Amino acid sequence: MSSLIEQAAQRLEQLRQAGVAIPEPEVDGGPVAAPAVAAAPRPLPVPPAADAPSQSRRVELDLDALLAAGIVTPNAPRSAIADQYRVIKRPLIANALGRGAATVTHGNLIMITSAMAGEGKTFTSVNLAMSIASELDHTVMLVDADVARPSVLRTLGLPAGPGLLEVLEGKADLSEVMLRTNVEKLTLLPAGTPHPKATELLASDAMRALLDNMATRYPDRIIIFDSPPLLLTTESRVLATNMGQIVVVVAAGKTPQSATRQALDTIESCPVRMLVLNKARLDGKAYGYGYGYGYGYGYGYGYGGDAAATPEGGTPAGAAEERR
Repeated sequence: MSSLIEQAAQRLEQLRQAGVAIPEPEVDGGPVAAPAVAAAPRPLPVPPAADAPSQSRRVELDLDALLAAGIVTPNAPRSAIADQYRVIKRPLIANALGRGAATVTHGNLIMITSAMAGEGKTFTSVNLAMSIASELDHTVMLVDADVARPSVLRTLGLPAGPGLLEVLEGKADLSEVMLRTNVEKLTLLPAGTPHPKATELLASDAMRALLDNMATRYPDRIIIFDSPPLLLTTESRVLATNMGQIVVVVAAGKTPQSATRQALDTIESCPVRMLVLNKARLDGKAYGYGYGYGYGYGYGYGYGGDAAATPEGGTPAGAAEERR
């Protein structure tokens, strides 16, 4: 019994030395020792719960169906169209990384557009993004910026959903609407819900801040914007003011030269503008490409055959770039 009392006394003394207040209740006017009770450990203060980072949703692309529709896909056998997009992407990547003839501000922001509808801009956007995603050292984000008539998700066989416009309205964070895909280095940003003030949203400070963040946050990421035709809407002209590079898709035998020139005039402030000839019919079975120099530089190439994989698709037959 004495050993238990001694142990209790030692425990009380340890608690007092540790700064724990031990009450000493009085009985009949005199203090008595408190019973030996094991002190419960004090709970540590719990910091305010931080919001967990939003996780982007993952979607599965039907790569076999896309390949059948003429879309470049990873691990597909080498093809004429895949080689063509390799040639198209090379100067774009060089400019994006500051390895071109001159440094381009926001060179990794690349807008794909056309003068008129139906020239193949979405087909080109998707193929270019897929081709860049096959690079070993780069990732790519494909943004559907054709907010009036979004078609990227439809081309990829995916349902519509919230996206860019919700981010600009402050209704969603970028990470909440981005879509990760089963193509490892490809992410998607849908256009979002149509909005009556889409042009104003694209011209807003929120859009400029978003583009600056997208351009600088990940130095290895290239962002492709599928934008509306230049001569049919004002959204693409507004978007063009923030781009480092612009690719104008021209449908062979369809787009009047005057329309192409007018479209180029609307984006003359962009430092790098490239023309891609699409839906060209090229006779002959041999293929090759060469380079020529003049104002800036350009290159042309072509393959035999007549391709038109989708209503907006086709086989790009040439490209030329000019700098300012």
